[in-house]
Amino acid sequence: MRPTIYIATLTAAAALGACSKEAPKTDSAAVTQASTPAAPAAAYDPTSRVATVVAKDFAFEAPDSIPAGWTTFRLLNQGANLHHVALFRMDAGKTIADVQAAMAKPGPLPAWLVEVGGPNAPNPKAESNATVELKPGNHVMLCFVDIPEKTPHFMKGMVRPLLVTAATSASSAPVADVVLSLADYSFTVKSGTLSTGKHVVQVVNDGPQGHEIELVKLAPGKTMKDLGAWMAKPEGPPPADAIGGIVGVAKGSTGYFNVELSSGSYAMICFVPDAKDGKPHLEHGMIKEFTVQ
Repeated sequence: MRPTIYIATLTAAAALGACSKEAPKTDSAAVTQASTPAAPAAAYDPTSRVATVVAKDFAFEAPDSIPAGWTTFRLLNQGANLHHVALFRMDAGKTIADVQAAMAKPGPLPAWLVEVGGPNAPNPKAESNATVELKPGNHVMLCFVDIPEKTPHFMKGMVRPLLVTAATSASSAPVADVVLSLADYSFTVKSGTLSTGKHVVQVVNDGPQGHEIELVKLAPGKTMKDLGAWMAKPEGPPPADAIGGIVGVAKGSTGYFNVELSSGSYAMICFVPDAKDGKPHLEHGMIKEFTVQ
């Protein structure tokens, strides 16, 4: 993937609307905006296996180390901009300096940098979450969001190491009531129903490439074309709320996130650059609109 366009602002206002392949359906997913974060500090709770990460403009506050196993990352966005936590595992012997050198080069990321997932971007002053399985080793947290100045936030300092140590106790994956498949280039609800209320969503990457899901809720009367125009030129209030989801996960991998659904119009979007042409997957049709009444 090309890190400089991981979350790419669009060059054409119509791009998002043109890539929407399905009309809204009354039985599709919806998510409500998460509540304002209550806890301002980064921490790790070994009992609940929850790691709290605070995102600011432009830095991460996070625990220095976490034991291996299934772990929930709670992202508190305390900044004035959109932020997410893209978590990668580095092969043995690699360092943050190696990561920064790789990011400076165009083209796909090196094979020694493995996508793990992480909480995708919520609105400023809101929160999101993701549960992923950690393996021991050196990891790095990055923010690829480039809104509003088209400069990826990792270039402004949003790079932080994370050491994953040997597991101290057994852990298990969450119990999901909805399974969502990501593929080249589609979102498919394979089981369960995304209705009003709280849900645990399992995200499975069934495609040959890395994929992500960013959930947005459109403001009343707004369309994907309006969102595309705002992303191309982010002036004034956005026509949608950023909810969250899961940042890029490698093929064959899985992760989970919690959402609370309510009425409204929403969309699932994948911004990951394509391995062949570098275009965000949404430009290949990986965007799906939903309506819940």
